[in-house]
Amino acid sequence: MLTDYIAQIIDEMLNESGGDLEIKRNEMAMKIGCVPSQISYVITSRFTPERGYIIESRKGGGGCIRIVRKQMHKNEYLMHFFYAIGDRITENEAVAYINNLLGQDIVSPREAVMMNGALSNSALSALPRPVRDEARAGIFKHMVLSIMQ
Repeated sequence: MLTDYIAQIIDEMLNESGGDLEIKRNEMAMKIGCVPSQISYVITSRFTPERGYIIESRKGGGGCIRIVRKQMHKNEYLMHFFYAIGDRITENEAVAYINNLLGQDIVSPREAVMMNGALSNSALSALPRPVRDEARAGIFKHMVLSIMQ
């Protein structure tokens, strides 16, 4: 998939640059053979603050974008997650957050499966639809707090 390929290239460039990268969206799009908006989509969807990235965009100059990978300690990362969850979270959003925790080696694959199960729509099916996302957020926040040391 093209978005995975773009994300992989950006991640490799970040690794090579020590976690601080400046790219020109138009130039990168030409090299890869896609439209600049696909580069923007990957950056905004995959390199988010929730995943530990800081994005700075500058107008002009071919769409220059700076991506910085912020190194966070486990508890700092978890507190960031805690606040990012907010008062409501959908099942799909919870899955994405759990995958991030798994990718950062904060939870094990087994723990991720249990968290996904506990936060699923089927697990919360006894609740009326309007309150499921609120209940899911509360449960997920308690899970995050229990992981902190």
